[in-house]
Amino acid sequence: MTAAGTRTDGALAGVGLLDRERIVARPGFNRWLVPPAALAIHLCIGMAYGFSVFWLPLSKSLGITASTACPDLTLASALFTTTCDWRVADLGWIYTLFFVLLGSSAAIWGGWLERAGPRKAGVVSACCWCGGIILAAIGVITHQLWMMWLGAGVIGGIGLGLGYISPVSTLIKWFPDRRGMATGMAIMGFGGGAMIGAPLANLLMNAFKTDSSVGVWQTFIVMAAIYFVFMMGGAFGYRIPPAGWRPEGWTPPAAKSTMITTKHVHLNNAHKTKQFWLIWAVLCLNVSAGIGVIGMASPMLQEIFAGSLIGLPDVGFAQLDAGQKASIATIAAGFAGLLSLFNIGGRFFWASLSDKIGRKNTYYCFFVLGIVLYALAPTFAGMGNKALFVLSFGIILSMYGGGFATIPAYLADIFGTQFVGAIHGRLLTAWATAGIVGPVVVNYIREAQIAAGVAPGPTLYTGTMYILAGMLALGLIANALIRPLSDKWFMSDDEVAALQAKSAAVNAGPTGSFGIGTGGLDAKAMLAWAVVGIPLLWGVWVTLRATFALFG
Repeated sequence: MTAAGTRTDGALAGVGLLDRERIVARPGFNRWLVPPAALAIHLCIGMAYGFSVFWLPLSKSLGITASTACPDLTLASALFTTTCDWRVADLGWIYTLFFVLLGSSAAIWGGWLERAGPRKAGVVSACCWCGGIILAAIGVITHQLWMMWLGAGVIGGIGLGLGYISPVSTLIKWFPDRRGMATGMAIMGFGGGAMIGAPLANLLMNAFKTDSSVGVWQTFIVMAAIYFVFMMGGAFGYRIPPAGWRPEGWTPPAAKSTMITTKHVHLNNAHKTKQFWLIWAVLCLNVSAGIGVIGMASPMLQEIFAGSLIGLPDVGFAQLDAGQKASIATIAAGFAGLLSLFNIGGRFFWASLSDKIGRKNTYYCFFVLGIVLYALAPTFAGMGNKALFVLSFGIILSMYGGGFATIPAYLADIFGTQFVGAIHGRLLTAWATAGIVGPVVVNYIREAQIAAGVAPGPTLYTGTMYILAGMLALGLIANALIRPLSDKWFMSDDEVAALQAKSAAVNAGPTGSFGIGTGGLDAKAMLAWAVVGIPLLWGVWVTLRATFALFG
């Protein structure tokens, strides 16, 4: 008899190791083991935010100490050159590919994920993300930029999409009593991956750096190996509840908000509703504004505060020498790290708060507060008040992260939980769009003002802040228009039962609670949380140490 056939009920006979039926929870399973599994994956793929740490070393991969520049180099020729160092702008396209492929792959394979289950999706994500980084390492060794684009950007981007959405529907099903908190836990790690990965990458590059190598390809290989171990551990840590399961002692509240449905919309119908596209616009506009800030955080702080960052309040950016600019660049890097900390904290805080005040009201907070802070940012800059400026952008980035964490719960409220993972996947095309729109709009405005003769300083970013506030105003209108769906869009109980039967979830385990999901933070759960929590705390400590110089 095979291992799969050892159960007396025969439910697992012939079931593969990665199949959805294999991971249906049995009595005694603790639901608090699932969030660390999700974090193990998200803290790895979240390094996508920190990939810019490789740009400057890679721009000197041939010259080692200085770039081997070619004045006639074009983007097309940069893809295949072996004699010219790459420009930072050429490398930056990998960042764009990350989020375009993330949104696209999540939309394309979101339905497959619901059928295949989070374990299989997590394994495929690990193979794509880590395999893509390995291919990028080969691209560095052979000095082929196209191979880096294909490896890290395209293949890695597909891994990002599958890894990003794999825990969402799983945790929503495990925590119906705390839906917002569940989605916050599901994806908060994505905002913190760079806090761990970026300083780790710096340590590794410094360790591998020689007179003939900048240490990037070796770092890629080591990080890919580390990430693969953690992501596979997370994938095999996933479990799904049996059909009809509820937490011990919990029943759906009698007085439910009209914005929260107990029914389910089929994946094929969700995008036919205006609610889907209104939520799409809400996410796109919130992300476009936030990602624009992330992309320009470092130069913005340097150009606005310039000499005041190093005790020279009367010295403008253009008047700083090379050494002084290097000093403020280090401080600005700390500012970017601090924004990452607000990003990850906001994912959990705002998503948990949405359980109390509702998803729609949470997004009202995002847009109203965001409009106020974007509008006041130029004033804070003009005052030279670093504390208020940094705090305002920290809050803005917390709402950026909170928007990601709250949106799956918003979808579950409107469309039900049966296809929420796949619907969320399709909605992430808004992220792909925002990943292009936000940076392009912000960079265009900045370049247009520089061309018009505006000197680096607070004035350079005033128009940008007001335009970003305008984006949030449009998001506010879209959020206000969201209403509950009419009954015609929901599946019947028989249709839902038929879908569950097809996945074999009905027969895979008991219904009700029956000892499943209980245990709280017992020893096993605490150990699982420690595995992901210790690296996360290390990242927080490194970030806080780097940002101390901003005010110290």
